[in-house]
Order: sequence, then structure tokens, then C-alpha cells
Amino acid sequence: MKRFLLLSMICALFMPLAMQAQEDGGFTVSTDMVSRYVWRGTAFSTAPALQPTFEFSKGGFAIGAWGSYSFLGFDGAEADIYLSYTTLEDKLTLTFTDYFFPDEVNGTFNNYFEYDGDITGHVFEGAISWNGTESLPLTFLAAVNFFGADAKLIEDDTASADFNTVVGNQMSMYFELGYGVTCKDETELEFFLGFTPNEPRKADATTGYIGEAGFYGYTMGVVNLGVTASKEIKITENFSIPVFSQLVFNPMAEDVFLVFGLSL
Repeated sequence: MKRFLLLSMICALFMPLAMQAQEDGGFTVSTDMVSRYVWRGTAFSTAPALQPTFEFSKGGFAIGAWGSYSFLGFDGAEADIYLSYTTLEDKLTLTFTDYFFPDEVNGTFNNYFEYDGDITGHVFEGAISWNGTESLPLTFLAAVNFFGADAKLIEDDTASADFNTVVGNQMSMYFELGYGVTCKDETELEFFLGFTPNEPRKADATTGYIGEAGFYGYTMGVVNLGVTASKEIKITENFSIPVFSQLVFNPMAEDVFLVFGLSL
């Protein structure tokens, strides 16, 4: 019954948007193909992936779905739904995202319609971003997980009955600064630096405390540092393909990634 009600609500939400789209043409359908799925300094796939997007936008509002599906099947699979509002002449954007990471294992965490906060596979994120201006192309993103399968808080008080058990979410946060420049050959460069302020508590052998794992890393610090270069490759007089390359360092994990992608 709950699943039926949820599906009915989704249909009720999208039907009027679909009717408006026929008049206003607000739908966008696209896909990226990337050599590897890397997000905020962490690799989510070990193989190339297709990343489709389906979006309806109107009057500053946008609602859509985004996914990532590796050529190896469930390697880094993801299916997200998002809602955003952009204002101040496209300078400020507020975004809600429902992340979901399906896998090939049947169980509670792979049930899309399970929204119990303790066992759901969903992660809800709220974000605010400053998109920069032409005179100062400096961007800023602040995001926080506020529900679902976030990294967990583990009670470390040995006197508590909840010692070494989950007592909540860490409310994992991510901040990113970006700066864009356009080269003479119309190549666009975007430099970025991503930071997490969360500091999961470490295990303590003297008390038997098992410690916490982080969502972005094992401690506070820089997890995403690099540059994206993008440009359009002209195929014919009327058709070109946007391509990009991305060099990503994760200083905390001591990782480096070089990613290539194209958009259709």
C-alpha cells in the first residue's frame, strides 16, 4: 500500500509538469560517457560509465533524475532524484538531492521504497551554491547530508548502554571552491578544491571503542583537488560534441584520477 501511494504521488507530481512541457518545451534529456565515475574525490566505478540525465525546468525551478551505470553492471551504480531553485539572475542555487546506490544484492538497503532512516539506502542532501559572475567566476558549494545512509555516529561513552552502537548520523558536510577561466582557444578550465570538516572518532583499544567511518574520508581535510578542461569538438558545421578531461587529486586518500568524458 505504501509503495502504491508513493508511486501515485510521483505520478501526480510529474503529470502536470509533462503537460506544461508540451507547451513550454522545458524537458532536457542528455547523457555523459566517462572513462571512470569519480565524485568529490572518490572513485565510484572501476570502468567506463554512462550517466543519463532527465530534467524539467521552468522559472528557476528544476526537477530531474540523474544516474550512473558502469559497463561492468552494478559497479558504482547510482540513481538520484533532485529538485533545485536558481535565483539572483542565475547566481544562487538551492538543491535537494535524493541519492540512491543500487547493487546486485537483494536486501533492505537495495529496496528503493524503504525510507526508514535506520535501514534505508537513500541519502538526502541539501546544498546551496554560488555560481559566480562574469567579472568574478568564483563558485562556492556547501552541502550536508541530513537523512538516510550517511556515515553513522557511534556512541563512545563506556558508561552508556548504547556504547559502540549507532546513535545517529554524522550530518556529513562538503564545501567546495571553484574558479573558472576561458582560454583563447575557447577551452574552459575549472579549478576546484573540496573540503570536509567532519572528523569521525577513532577506535580506542584501551576502551574497546570501535570507532567511526567517514562519508568523505577518515578525518577533516581536503578530499577533492584538481582541474577540469572542457571544450566542444566540431564534427560538422552544425554539430559539435562537448568533451572534457579532469585531473583529480584526493590528498586525504593519497589518490589521483585522470578522467575523460563526452556529452550527448
